[in-house]
Amino acid sequence: MAGARRNAPPRERVLAAAMEMIAERGLEKLTMAALGREVGMSSGHLLYYFRSKDELLLRTLEWSEGRLGTERGRLLARDSSARDRLDAFVDLYVPDGQGDPHWTLWLEVWNRSQNADDDARDRQAAIEGAWHRDLVALVAEGISRGEFRPVDPDRFAARLRALLDGFSIHVAIGLRGTDRDRILRHVREFLDDSLLADT
Repeated sequence: MAGARRNAPPRERVLAAAMEMIAERGLEKLTMAALGREVGMSSGHLLYYFRSKDELLLRTLEWSEGRLGTERGRLLARDSSARDRLDAFVDLYVPDGQGDPHWTLWLEVWNRSQNADDDARDRQAAIEGAWHRDLVALVAEGISRGEFRPVDPDRFAARLRALLDGFSIHVAIGLRGTDRDRILRHVREFLDDSLLADT
């Protein structure tokens, strides 16, 4: 087994391959056997590393979220208005369209979380928490700069994320009448109504 571990592809390559398979073939085609064939490992070897498909999915989500977190950090550090950065945050949050692989994976992990252990739930909460903290900080900055009217940043962020989650699920599953552009218009109208300071 030690020799097999030395010859195994880097974990990141396995996670990237899993994400690519979801994007190209859909989640139902992502089996341990199919992923093993993709990366040149046996399904038993993959189970040695990931213990279960649930763990593989959660690790893949964490890997994907790490990449999104880097992108989110870049956009939040831009030298632009809080509102421009809030629009960029929303653009990053909302799925690209039906079958968006990141959202497909999120929906599956959420669905499986009904039976998840405390560790898995804590890890999911950590992912959610990162988005929430960044949003709270951005709203608070907009208020301090006079761009946004005074609101409770934490409460507003919780409500906005619930709105984004609901709309994003509609986009990800391809619910008729809820394409990405229409959803973004709804959200921007909500942000105008809720946050723009009276002039």
